[in-house]
Amino acid sequence: MSTLTDTNKMNVRVRFAPSPTGRLHVGGARTAIYNWAFARATGGDFILRIEDTDPERSTEENVQVILNAMKWLGLDWDEGPEVGGASGPYFQTQRMDTYTAALELMKERGSVYPCFCTKEELDVKRAQAEATEGGYSGYDRTCRNLDPAEAAARIEAGEPHVWRLRVPENHGPIEFDDAVYGHVSFPAEVMDDMIVVRTDGSPTYNFAVVCDDANMGITHVIRGDDHLSNTPRQILIYEALGFDVPTFAHLSMILGPDGKKLSKRHGAASVEEFAERGYLPDAMVNFLALLGWSLDGETTLIDRETLCHEFSLERVTKKDAVFDETKLDWMNGQYIKDMGAAAWVQASLPWLFELGATADDVAARPEFYLGLYPLVAERLQRLDEIPGKLAFMFWGPEVRELDEKSVNKVLKKEGARADEALVACRSILADESRAWEAKSLEEACRALGEELELKPKLLFQPLRVAVCGNMVSPPLFESIELLPREDVLARIDYVTKEVFGG
Repeated sequence: MSTLTDTNKMNVRVRFAPSPTGRLHVGGARTAIYNWAFARATGGDFILRIEDTDPERSTEENVQVILNAMKWLGLDWDEGPEVGGASGPYFQTQRMDTYTAALELMKERGSVYPCFCTKEELDVKRAQAEATEGGYSGYDRTCRNLDPAEAAARIEAGEPHVWRLRVPENHGPIEFDDAVYGHVSFPAEVMDDMIVVRTDGSPTYNFAVVCDDANMGITHVIRGDDHLSNTPRQILIYEALGFDVPTFAHLSMILGPDGKKLSKRHGAASVEEFAERGYLPDAMVNFLALLGWSLDGETTLIDRETLCHEFSLERVTKKDAVFDETKLDWMNGQYIKDMGAAAWVQASLPWLFELGATADDVAARPEFYLGLYPLVAERLQRLDEIPGKLAFMFWGPEVRELDEKSVNKVLKKEGARADEALVACRSILADESRAWEAKSLEEACRALGEELELKPKLLFQPLRVAVCGNMVSPPLFESIELLPREDVLARIDYVTKEVFGG
């Protein structure tokens, strides 16, 4: 173990250190994005470290959930699982030797002492303190001044004990300059002699984090402000080990529309859920980056390149951010509109497969699938809306869903002449001498409609219901162009017979 040097102070090194106890929450994702963007903006290193010390919840499956979420977001890491690096290993359970070495160093420096107080004894003391005026103020340091020989003998005899930090007496205020919150000060007298190593030899969270960050040369700790209260404790541990203290930057909370911390009660709260609902990675990164940071206070759509070039901690606000899903939907729609057909097809495969598409069919008919994109590019906010908008394109010759409201309002409306409209349009569409092309077909139908004195709406709406199953669908003739002629004619015939008995 060694202290941070001036050299790696100059080279920014940041980390994202999730616990693999479930899906990656959007709050954690934003923290990861800020660390990643800061590293990229400064030419530094972004490290992914897995804090897997919870034996029941830290499963290999949950590790993969975290890694998959990071990959989906496009947050590549310079060191960490699947990548390696000089500061590994990158799982806390594989770093126990470093915590042991740190404890030995603190013993040598006189910064820790063994505590033999049992949980039962501590509980009694806590209850007594809470029953008196002033309440509980932390461990009363019963074992702090034990004779070293007595302590050593009790350890030798196998008596259970923890190791506590020896907070220096008369330590002044614990102060630091937070990159977001500014100057922060905590009175040292409220810091009790915290446990750094438990009875079973495992490190506590604050101790392990400091050891890991110091050994990995972390220069900036960017994390949620729920860790702000941990910071003075960690600074004491840095001092006890003789390590330089990194720069801290604490991020505000992400709140739901009701002003409470974002959680499952507000709907989707994990990266995986948003992916499953058809949001694009670029849109999510853009949206989450703006929950507490801004480029110039005005720009909303920010690509990755700009984010990685312009991100700075100076523009991070300490004001709580509100998760506005309406804004996310709009933003995602903008990204869909600009992504292009080929990228859209690849991103949309899960939902296209729901409609009956197959990988072989996508490969065999690329023009059809690429042609779907302009039908919906400006009509989608999320990719999971695809089945509702494009199902009719996969019906073949059948009309699998004929909307009753559309039938009554369009086809059965008195005086609408819907039956005439279908006959007229069918005659045009059945003419094999005419190119099966949207513009040509529409112009021919429109011309025939004028001859029959049928307004375009009265002409095209019945055709839309017959081909698409309802009166609200993507552009009609562009859709027809992508469908086989025989399928379109079969649908018109089916609806004509079903509705008009013809």
